Amino acid sequence: MTYDRLVCANCAAPVAEGRCPVCRANRERLQQEGPFGAVSPATLLALLLALIATVAMLAAYRTA
Repeated sequence: MTYDRLVCANCAAPVAEGRCPVCRANRERLQQEGPFGAVSPATLLALLLALIATVAMLAAYRTA
């Protein structure tokens, strides 16, 4: 999840604005997670299933 849509429970402001220490700490943590930190688990699952389906289709194609 990206921090531009998150609302801080401490100050009720957007986390991206960094109004309080909690916002600033969470913003730093989210920035350090890397490129896959913003990918949802559902998206990762869909990518995994697509990869498995592709490998299965390639295996079936090679045996036919």
